[in-house]
Amino acid sequence: MDISEVSKRTGIPASALRYYEQKGLIASLREKGERRRFAPGALDQLALIALGQAAGLSLDDIRTMLTPEGGPHVDRQLLLAKAEEIDAQIKRLRAMSSGLRHAAACPAPSHAECPSFQKLLKAAASGALEKRWGKAGRLERRK
Repeated sequence: MDISEVSKRTGIPASALRYYEQKGLIASLREKGERRRFAPGALDQLALIALGQAAGLSLDDIRTMLTPEGGPHVDRQLLLAKAEEIDAQIKRLRAMSSGLRHAAACPAPSHAECPSFQKLLKAAASGALEKRWGKAGRLERRK
């Protein structure tokens, strides 16, 4: 299949396909100066790339999990770490959703009078929310 057919079948722009090839994620079959052509297995490779990206893996992470032939070589530890990261993100989002729902439905005349809202403010001010959600830990590691 030529690059335009792969692009049409997958919805991935040709520029992204060329970038994936440059990054070593897929390989084209062509002689210099000819149009890029891809083996049918490239569609499976692109599906693996899409799956990895949907899970939040970087292209470099995904590349390490592809064999030279393009098949999967799963790094189980990396997947476990990513699953734990997703679980932590879900926990943060659930807490935020719960807080927003409470603030929206709170019967107190003012949020300043709501004990639950005041508790959230104090926790945020003391940095407890960042520590609890791991945000501070990530910032410290980047330094």
